[in-house]
Amino acid sequence: MGNIHFFSEETDFNPKGKSRLRQWIGQVIEHYGKKLTTLNYIFTTDRYLHKINKTYLNHDSYTDIITFDHSSEADENIIEGDIFISIDRISENATKLNVLFEDELHRVMVHGVLHLIGYGDKTIQEKKEMRKTENHWLNLRP
Repeated sequence: MGNIHFFSEETDFNPKGKSRLRQWIGQVIEHYGKKLTTLNYIFTTDRYLHKINKTYLNHDSYTDIITFDHSSEADENIIEGDIFISIDRISENATKLNVLFEDELHRVMVHGVLHLIGYGDKTIQEKKEMRKTENHWLNLRP
């Protein structure tokens, strides 16, 4: 099993239960027959993530997550990436959706991993499949 790291930029957010999260995310990756090298979760603010969205993706909008895939094109079974998550968006979305902050955070965390595994969310069908798969993995958290 590779390494899962947690960082913060422009926030002092620090997720609870890091070893439990590493185990859970590791199980998701292993289930799909993938091998993790390094996965970095970077928790940040709306402002910071908006800047990344504009600079790297040319999107002038707020978002809860941006995933950068650094996996090797030579080996499709390798997972490596950076997942930037706006704690501001997670908090606001949890309130809007009337769910616990931790549940929304974990949904977004697994969402990023599912992108690295190969799931998309551009079409209505892809979004349905993504949500169904997120829910599946949320129900299997340790």
